[in-house]
Amino acid sequence: MSVWFGYHLPSYTHPEIPPDRLFTGVVEQARAAEEAGFSLVTVMDHLYQIPGVGAVTEPMLESWMTLAALARETSRVRLGTLVTGVTYRNPALLAKEATTLDVISGGRAIFGIGAAWNDVEHQGYGYDFPPVRERMDRLEEALAIAKQMFTEERGTFHGKHYQLESALNEPRPVQPKGPPILIGGVGEQRTLKIAAKFADMTHWFSLGLESLLHKTEVLERYCAEIDRDPSTIERTVGAPVMVVESEQAGKALIQMIPEERRPYIQVGTPDKAAELLRPYIDAGFTGFTFNNNLYRTPDDIARLGEVLRLLTA
Repeated sequence: MSVWFGYHLPSYTHPEIPPDRLFTGVVEQARAAEEAGFSLVTVMDHLYQIPGVGAVTEPMLESWMTLAALARETSRVRLGTLVTGVTYRNPALLAKEATTLDVISGGRAIFGIGAAWNDVEHQGYGYDFPPVRERMDRLEEALAIAKQMFTEERGTFHGKHYQLESALNEPRPVQPKGPPILIGGVGEQRTLKIAAKFADMTHWFSLGLESLLHKTEVLERYCAEIDRDPSTIERTVGAPVMVVESEQAGKALIQMIPEERRPYIQVGTPDKAAELLRPYIDAGFTGFTFNNNLYRTPDDIARLGEVLRLLTA
């Protein structure tokens, strides 16, 4: 698998973009990423802004509507959530939304999903926030439903939490097997086991290469238990490097990273950043995502494109 970059939009609040141009700014960033050679643009599936990115009261667009709009404003990049919380929507409806995005975008949708975690927005919007064990159970059932909706004429499913009776999903996805399933999270007891069963892609936080190699070993063990080739699951990760134009700029940018994650992030100019990413590529990681709260401007995004060109030359 070739190396690619993803541009993630966790923030819609930027000092140079006034509130009445909020979505215009989103489009400009997505197009800049496409122009720089990025392969994927993603948004969060949150209703409130999250800690570590901004204040809870900052603007937050609904994810699937935003992606549908971006499908008409871009032409090449894949589009998806990083990642959808399983608790927010009926999974059959969610599969329908992902299918609709695939149709609108001409086959560029990715189905990113996880167990959800932000209890504050659940409380605010009146959603149940069950214990993590139940959320993981719901995630597994939701993935089984999505697989059916993507690949079968009608989906029937009788689970503990969800029921389908000959559910129709027309039009069909453009991609023959439906949007690739991306599972976010590194939990070793359930998340990686579910990923081994359902995922086409995984996405993990930057935890240091040694920790990520351990997670890979766990994923491979779960794949062996069900006789699945682990190489059929693409491993992606939040970029473990910060790309800057100078050492001085790097010192300022690193302060924007939550303190607990700073030990796992290295800083460098494009040449250095490419060098720092090579051990991850050698270890089998092919996708790296960069966040728009750190890389806002066309120049910032173009600098990331320089790193991608160095890695793919």
